[in-house]
Amino acid sequence: MTSPIRKPFQTIGMVAAFAAALMAPASSVLAQSGQRGPTLLRDTEIEEILHRESDPIFAVAGLNPKDVRILLIGDASLNAFATQGQQMGLHTGLILEAANPNELKGVIAHETGHIAGGHPIRSGELMRAGMRPMLLTMGLGVLAMFAGSPEAGALLLANSQYFGALGALGYSREQEGRADQAAVGFLEKTGQSGKGLVEFFDRFRYQEVFSQDRRFPYFRSHPLSSQRIELLRTRVEAQPSYLAKDTPADILEFEIMRAKIDGFVNPQASLVKYKETDTSFPARYARAIAYYQTKDPDRALRLIDGMLTDQPLNPYLWELKGQILFEFGRVAEAEAPQRRSVELKPDAPLLRINLGQTLINLGDRKKRDEGIAELKQVTLLEDDNPEAWRLLALAYEARGDDGLARLATAEQYFALGALGESRNFAIRARELFDRQSVEWLRATDIVMASNPTDQDLRALSSEGSAAPRR
Repeated sequence: MTSPIRKPFQTIGMVAAFAAALMAPASSVLAQSGQRGPTLLRDTEIEEILHRESDPIFAVAGLNPKDVRILLIGDASLNAFATQGQQMGLHTGLILEAANPNELKGVIAHETGHIAGGHPIRSGELMRAGMRPMLLTMGLGVLAMFAGSPEAGALLLANSQYFGALGALGYSREQEGRADQAAVGFLEKTGQSGKGLVEFFDRFRYQEVFSQDRRFPYFRSHPLSSQRIELLRTRVEAQPSYLAKDTPADILEFEIMRAKIDGFVNPQASLVKYKETDTSFPARYARAIAYYQTKDPDRALRLIDGMLTDQPLNPYLWELKGQILFEFGRVAEAEAPQRRSVELKPDAPLLRINLGQTLINLGDRKKRDEGIAELKQVTLLEDDNPEAWRLLALAYEARGDDGLARLATAEQYFALGALGESRNFAIRARELFDRQSVEWLRATDIVMASNPTDQDLRALSSEGSAAPRR
């Protein structure tokens, strides 16, 4: 798991990603999110599991799975949501509350029904809110504070309306019914049962009698009713795939995902829940992460080494090992396992971020340049990855490339939706580049795309870069 603090869970990856503000590796973010409020999390392994569960549903719904972004929200509350722009948010609390893969898939299918039905777009408040940049900004702002940069954190939080946007999210009972029916159809087309969705709703039927402020967030924005549940049950029981079961592979991946989240978010409880006598892979995974989070890296590393003996080609175990070594000051030792994780999964941006982060911290110019190359590769794979841009800015600054450092910072803020800060850094970057260079042109593009002031436009116009605003 990577997180964005400068610890090693990285601003972008549960084990490779917790958000991006400050140099922290991926796992640390997850660990802290349970105590600090909602945070945008990134973890390559969990994202891949969620997409394997979701992509067939997206496809039969007429969506391109590559266009749907799943946002993992670090929050203990039971919640999920769909936003305009084909984005789906799943809270860690929801994943931990789901009893099995079929229940989780049922919720995913329901949220897919909202996306396919265009329901988020019909919510004017949500559309105006621009959920994605807000989520990113909020997550990074919190991480920045965690990383010891309160001013950066305050700045990012000031640009975020996350809670207001989330509060504006709500669907009518009619939209809920349509999303339920669509979900049943999607699951049936993929040969899966809708029974999990019915059972999920049934388990929380009692929420119907609670006042709004006492309900789980999910059931405030997705109102439940006994009539709705019974209508759904009748439809589901009539489907040919009603008795379809989760496969052993689905169950194992589901347990791995939950174990990772538990280990990061609930480390103390995980050491009780996943007993030493439980030698299953998910249990050992949870304990290793929990030991890491409770500042016992040696026990964590011993567990991981044992797991690597069993699964030497598992890139996420190598990633976690490198992350722990990095976070506990053993930076030189972190390089080898992080290189191995990238060798095993070269198309994973978050793993490359961890390697790049380590290389630029080794104090060797050659390694630093190699780290810059890794981070630039990340920006080719994810050009809106703020942590990659932040780390590039630090590396360029250390190398004395002030123009590139300013431009990378402008890219970082642009990815976060902090357009004022992005514009300011882009303007400063332009001063240090030749006017015919690609970098100067990119900085100009950022200025133009970041709500330039009339004064900015006049300055650009005077040099032939833009027409003045009328």
